[in-house]
Amino acid sequence: MSEPGTELDSERTPPAGRAAVAFIFVTVLLDMMAFGMVAPVLPKLVSEFVKQDATSAALIYTLFNTTFALLQFLFSPLMGSLSDRFGRRPMILASNLGLGLNYALMAWAPNLGWLFLGRAISGVTGASYSTASAYIADTTSIDKRAGAFGILGAAFGVGFMIGPAVGGGLSDFFGPRAPFIVAAAFSLLNATYGFFVLPESLPKTMRSRFHLRRANPFGALVLLRRHPDLTALASTQFLSTLAQVSLPSTVVLYAMYRYHWTSFTIGVALTVVGIALAAVQVGVVGRFVKRFGNRIALTTGLAFGAIGLYVVGLAPNGNWFWLTAPVIAFWGLAGPSVQSMMTHHVSAHEQGLLQGANASLTGIAELVGPAIFGFTFAYFVTPGHSPAASGAPFVLAGALLTATAAFAYFATRGETDDEGDEDAQLL
Repeated sequence: MSEPGTELDSERTPPAGRAAVAFIFVTVLLDMMAFGMVAPVLPKLVSEFVKQDATSAALIYTLFNTTFALLQFLFSPLMGSLSDRFGRRPMILASNLGLGLNYALMAWAPNLGWLFLGRAISGVTGASYSTASAYIADTTSIDKRAGAFGILGAAFGVGFMIGPAVGGGLSDFFGPRAPFIVAAAFSLLNATYGFFVLPESLPKTMRSRFHLRRANPFGALVLLRRHPDLTALASTQFLSTLAQVSLPSTVVLYAMYRYHWTSFTIGVALTVVGIALAAVQVGVVGRFVKRFGNRIALTTGLAFGAIGLYVVGLAPNGNWFWLTAPVIAFWGLAGPSVQSMMTHHVSAHEQGLLQGANASLTGIAELVGPAIFGFTFAYFVTPGHSPAASGAPFVLAGALLTATAAFAYFATRGETDDEGDEDAQLL
């Protein structure tokens, strides 16, 4: 790889105008806002189609989530590979256009079949984060790339935090289809704006041939076979992510069924949890790791997550649910800590492969998690079970996280924090 400032680097990182960089920021922001807006509303729309049958709604919603996760898992690397071949601009614009048309389809879906088709299409067209990241890498010099990715991550987090509250409010005041209409309008306007302001970032001379093996989501997992010392850490991260999936896959149906919450209340609750989690990530993680080390931060975060999930599953009323926000937020100690420890086990030229392996593990967890927790919820809301039993998915996730915390504590006894403090502070 050439050094910054050489002719090749100049070709790889053409200057991008502020409008283009702002467009990428807005693209990710709107993608996550749209995802968040739909989260508290889609289960309600599914329930209306099945005439408020809680069991049927849970099973169908689980199918929707599993299909969405599968398509995201398959198409994220595919979209990235296609952008290497045809350029970033057409893939980003196609994603925005596809999302806009998809949300319009879901807004006017006359039955579950059309709604399911829209959800499936959103899994394909919404897999644009990898392409947006590639655009930032193309147009940012090496010394400024970390800051640019931080801004992109901020767009991701802000969109996810405010989306549920906006979607819940629109649903309560204008009906469950209103968030889809607004999301469609945002995406189509963004595609139109981008058509005029977004330059291509990848010169034709730097493009590569398209090979299906490059778009294989399992490809990066070969790294774990070459580094057996990563197995325990990778397993810990996978199990933590799997437990975390219990929240987005069932919490909306659970709150509607057990507490009779409205879409707006659910949206606000999800936003509060997101804000609390962001506060811990920004203000606590670095200081905690500097004081106690990565290993203690990892097990402490997992323990807080387990406690929060138990409270969610056993809470006798909605007031207890609100109290879980600061508890679950400290679960955020775990992710940066385990990632920091994992980076110590591979060389510099393997860091990209490591992140690819992590993304693949996350994709697998998000694929199987909705089925595990969705079907558990569906079983415990069948006739003959008390409403209190509907919290079983979260008790199950809490038990999984408790076991993971114990496993992580003993499996990481050989880990040192000499190199980890600085990394964690950056995270």
